[in-house]
Amino acid sequence: MMIDARTLPLNETIETDVCIVGTGPAGMALALEFANKDFRVCMLESGGIERDEEIQDLSRGKTAHRYPDLEVTYNRQIGGTANIWHIQVGKNEMGARFVPYNETDFEYREEIPYSGWPFSRADLDPFYQRAQSICGLGPYNYDPDYWSDAKTPKLPLKGDRLKTVMCQFVRIKTFIQKNREVIQQAKNITTYYYANVLEVETDETASIATGVRVASAPGQEFFVKAKVVILAAGGFEIPRLLLLSNKVQKTGLGNQHDLVGRFFMDHPCYFGGVWYPSRKQMLNTSDLYDLRQVNGTPVMGRLALTSEVVRQEGILNVFGFLHPRQAGYRSPAIQSARTLANSLRRGKLPKNLFKHLGDVLGGFGDLVAVARKRLSKPTADLAAADKGGWSYLPDKDKLFNSFELLLSAEQIPDPNNRITLMEECDRFGRPRVQLHWTWKNDLDLRTIRRAQQIFKEEFEKAGLGRLEIGDPNAEPEMTASSAHHLMGATRMHNDPQQGVVDENCKVHGVSNLFIASSSVFPTGGQVNPTLTIVALSVRLADQVKQVMASNVAMAE
Repeated sequence: MMIDARTLPLNETIETDVCIVGTGPAGMALALEFANKDFRVCMLESGGIERDEEIQDLSRGKTAHRYPDLEVTYNRQIGGTANIWHIQVGKNEMGARFVPYNETDFEYREEIPYSGWPFSRADLDPFYQRAQSICGLGPYNYDPDYWSDAKTPKLPLKGDRLKTVMCQFVRIKTFIQKNREVIQQAKNITTYYYANVLEVETDETASIATGVRVASAPGQEFFVKAKVVILAAGGFEIPRLLLLSNKVQKTGLGNQHDLVGRFFMDHPCYFGGVWYPSRKQMLNTSDLYDLRQVNGTPVMGRLALTSEVVRQEGILNVFGFLHPRQAGYRSPAIQSARTLANSLRRGKLPKNLFKHLGDVLGGFGDLVAVARKRLSKPTADLAAADKGGWSYLPDKDKLFNSFELLLSAEQIPDPNNRITLMEECDRFGRPRVQLHWTWKNDLDLRTIRRAQQIFKEEFEKAGLGRLEIGDPNAEPEMTASSAHHLMGATRMHNDPQQGVVDENCKVHGVSNLFIASSSVFPTGGQVNPTLTIVALSVRLADQVKQVMASNVAMAE
C-alpha cells in the first residue's frame, strides 16, 4: 500500500516494527526481503511517485571545487536514484552498470590508509547471488570466458597485470516497476511518500532509536514509532540525518568520535590514453568491449588491473573502458574548437582565446576531415561511440580509427574529504549539506600515472598497437569528477573509534539503528557500488529478520 503523507492528520503517530527511510535500491532490496513476513514495515520516501523539483531542491548544498551540484547526484522519488540511471541498454531502455567488488577491495592493504572491510568478498558472495535476482541480472558470473565466443574474443593480453572482466546491466523498468509492484502488494508493507525525515528520535541515553520525526510539508509533522530503524536514504542524506539527530547525543548519532561525514569517496574518471589498434584488432577483437545482448542480458567487457599488480605496486584499483573515436579526436584543433563552441554557448570568451584560435587555424584540416565524416555518416552511428552498439556497425573500421581509454579509479579514504552542515537551511529548517572534497591526494595521482604506464606496456607487449598516454609526468586529466557514487561517510569498522557502523551495519552506540547504503563502505573499489549496496542490504535484512523472530519468541 502507498499513501501520500500529505493526507495524514497533524501529529499523527504511526506504529510499526521496522521503519525504512528511503526507497532507492537499498530500501527496495530490504522491503523485498521483508515482504509478507509476520511483522509490519513502514517505508518513508522524501519525494513523490514522480520527480518533484521543489522536493529535489532539498538536496541542494555547497560542493567542492569541480564536484557537481549535489542535487544532481541523487534523486528524491519512489525508487530513488535508480530513476535517473542513464546508460542506454536497449531501444528506449535505460539502466546502470553492475559489477561485484573484487577481493582486493575488501582486503587490508598496508599502502592504503584506513583500508580493509570486516569481512571478505567470499563472505559476501552468497548475498551477491541473491542481489543478482533482485536486480533482474543474468547469471552470477563475470568471467569473460562465459560471455565471449569466437566472434567476440577477449583482447589477447600476454602479461599478468591486466585482465578483462565483464559488467552486466540492469534495466530501470525491471528494477523499479517490477519490484515496486511486489512491495505494493505485500500486506505487511506501507509506503508513505512526501515523507521527509527530520531526525531520528531516541531514548534519554541515545542508546535506542524510538522512531523518526517526519514532515510532509513545513509545519505538517507526524511520527513513526518503530522497533528497528534503517537509514537507506543515500550517501549525503544519511550522514546529514545522523548529524541532525542531536537532541541527546549533541554531536549527532554515531558521531562520538567525529567520524560521521568523514571519508567521503566517489569515482573520478580520467583520460587514460588513445589506443591505435591495427586494422585486424579493430575488426576482430574489440566487440566484447561494446554493450551487447547475450542471452537477453546486456553485458560489456572492461579492462582492469589485476589484484596481483595492485598489491605489488601498492596502488589503488583502476579499470578502463574503451570508446571508439574518429580520426583527429584528440587533435589540438578539435579540442580548441570544442572549447570555443562551449564558451560561445555560455556567452563568455574562453581563457587563452588566441591560443585556441591559433590551434583551430593551424589544424583546420582536422576539422574538415571530421566534418566530412559527420556529414557522410548517420548521427546514430556516431552516438554509438559512447552509448553502445558501435560493434554492430558494418563499416566501423572506416568510421573509427582509434579507441579512447577512460579510467575509473578507486579514491583513497581520506578523513579530510567530508560532509558537514551549513548555516543555510532548507524549507523544513534543516541545515543543508556542504561537501569538502579533493582528488589530488598523492596516492590518487600516482595510481593514475602508474595505471596509464601499465596499460601502455601491456598493450605493446601483446602487439595490440600503440597506446598514446601523453606526458607521463603531467597531472592526470580528469574527465569527470563524480560518477554519483556517494561512498564512505558513515564507514564500517568494528572499532567505534574508527567507524560509524559495525560489520552488521548497526550504528555504534544505538542498538536498533542500522544503515543500508554505500556510505558504510570503508573503501570505494573502482566499480559501480549498487550491486554491493543491494548485497549488503540483503545481508542486513537477514539479521533484522532474526531480530524480529527473536522478539516474537520472547513475547510468547
